[in-house]
Amino acid sequence: PGPVDYVIVAVPRKVAPFVLQDCIKKQVGGVMFFTSGFAETNTDEGRALQKTMIDLAKQGNVNLIGPNCVGIYNPAIGLRHSAEQPAGEGGPVGFIAQSGTHATFFSTVGYQHGIRISKSVSYGNAIILDSSDYLEYMAQDKQTKIIGMYIEGVKDGRRFMSTLREAAKRKPVLIWKGGQTAEGARATASHTGSMRESITTWQALIRQCGAIRVDNLDDMVDTVKTLLYVKPTTSTKVGLIAMTGGQSVVISDSFARAGLEIPILTQRSFERFGEFFVAVGGSYRNPLDVSPTFLGFDDSAMLEHLSRMLDILDDDANVDSIVVEVSTPLLAPRIRRNAALVQQMVGLLSDFRSKAKKPFLVVVTPGNQEAQALEIRSALVERNVPSFPTFPRAAQALKKVVEHYIIHSTQPTVAAVAGGRG
Repeated sequence: PGPVDYVIVAVPRKVAPFVLQDCIKKQVGGVMFFTSGFAETNTDEGRALQKTMIDLAKQGNVNLIGPNCVGIYNPAIGLRHSAEQPAGEGGPVGFIAQSGTHATFFSTVGYQHGIRISKSVSYGNAIILDSSDYLEYMAQDKQTKIIGMYIEGVKDGRRFMSTLREAAKRKPVLIWKGGQTAEGARATASHTGSMRESITTWQALIRQCGAIRVDNLDDMVDTVKTLLYVKPTTSTKVGLIAMTGGQSVVISDSFARAGLEIPILTQRSFERFGEFFVAVGGSYRNPLDVSPTFLGFDDSAMLEHLSRMLDILDDDANVDSIVVEVSTPLLAPRIRRNAALVQQMVGLLSDFRSKAKKPFLVVVTPGNQEAQALEIRSALVERNVPSFPTFPRAAQALKKVVEHYIIHSTQPTVAAVAGGRG
């Protein structure tokens, strides 16, 4: 009998127009249709039903989400489309997705990386409200500091470009375009009824509007996490710490391949490293191979040496960002002997991140110790320290964020509003 804000509809498609008519009569605030089987089926019946829905919604001036979607996720008020999604608190990241799966996965996977959602929407076929409408809203929403988007197609390209350009001036906007290949485009047609669009055109549009291109869920999570938790920088010079010689080569290749620089350290840094570094079997050139200095001592001395290394890089004038590897296979035997070591190391890394003048990233390499690596990553998340499972993922995320700040020529304090657990 009272006012209705939002209606969720999951009925057979032939019944959908009748439910929509009821919503129009009731003057509901908005209605989303989980129901599918419309134009995306490429059948006369599906197209006809979709046209009926469009005509009814336009005549009734109703805010219609979908059909063929899972609708709105607002964790702060407990509105969600999966029992797996966190609820009870909101965060600074908005997410807009044509796919219900990607909307759900971003919220659940992102949560494990310290990403908290302000609002999210899955909008499917977009017969009334489209990506531009949601982007316009997110750009104005004060709670939302970063916007992620998964898009298969847009109805009004000119409006989308204008809206994206204005949104990207206010806050970082990340675009993940689904259907980048001919095969992928064929899949989007049967998924949400989206037409094939040139990926070259999309790449140009994203760059011209000042948005950030990402290509998959991991890429989206990594880049958002970096925006949230890594201090802003427009410099590409990185100081790298690896735990073995072979890894020092791989980490160098990964960051150089991403377009980042690995500079020679200052003479003062070499002198400071020479005071305690075990050079036989290791190296304190950039990248650092710290295996003998790190693993050749007891736990207390090992952590003290790591702290000194980080401080030296933070003071080095040739270095503008710092990346350290935590090698789970090498640390696992020590952790089995000393269960407190994980929290001791995480505390050290967290304290350094808080006091460091420079952007700081951690790569937790799992090797054959996936469970132990997950424990370390989870402990880092609790302390708002960004970590990555591979060197290439860390390098790509840092490069994308550096390019974002270069393009926008300022360094907004996004990191200061990180929606972490700490």
